[in-house]
Amino acid sequence: MALTPLDIHNKEFTRGFRGYDEDEVNEFLDQVIKDYEIVIRKKKELEREVEQLNERVGHFNNIETTLNKSILVAQETAEDVKTNAAKEAKLIVKEAEKNADRIINEALSTSRRLSVEVEEMKKQAKVFKMRLRMLVEAQVDMIDNDDWDQLLDTQFPHAEPAQLEEEEQEEADKEYAEK
Repeated sequence: MALTPLDIHNKEFTRGFRGYDEDEVNEFLDQVIKDYEIVIRKKKELEREVEQLNERVGHFNNIETTLNKSILVAQETAEDVKTNAAKEAKLIVKEAEKNADRIINEALSTSRRLSVEVEEMKKQAKVFKMRLRMLVEAQVDMIDNDDWDQLLDTQFPHAEPAQLEEEEQEEADKEYAEK
């Protein structure tokens, strides 16, 4: 058990035949008591300070542990986000490639169809041109035909122009009435 200042103060020494000077011993003991009290007070203060520091260290250790856990969670989350982003990017690229292939195939198909239609229209235009030429040539042949000259030279029996007009009017009225 540790000595207290009170133990030192109450300590009684046995007296011998020519022992120490009692006043000197008492003075020395008083000085020891004072110094010992100071040491004990300092020790208690230091113990309190150590306790406070230990509490703070414990608090900081808790914070450090929490931060380490948070960092680990953040790293894992970042890795997950990174992995998911890479997967999503691959999916987007694949989808874009599919769409590009589809668009290209549709464009090629449309191009082929339009080429066929253009060729068909060219053929039809050639046929139309040829038929039109034949029709125009036939019309020109008809115009150049000598039958026109004969028709213009033909003489009809002499009838009065008024009589001819009446006959034509009667025929037109009959045709209209029949309709």
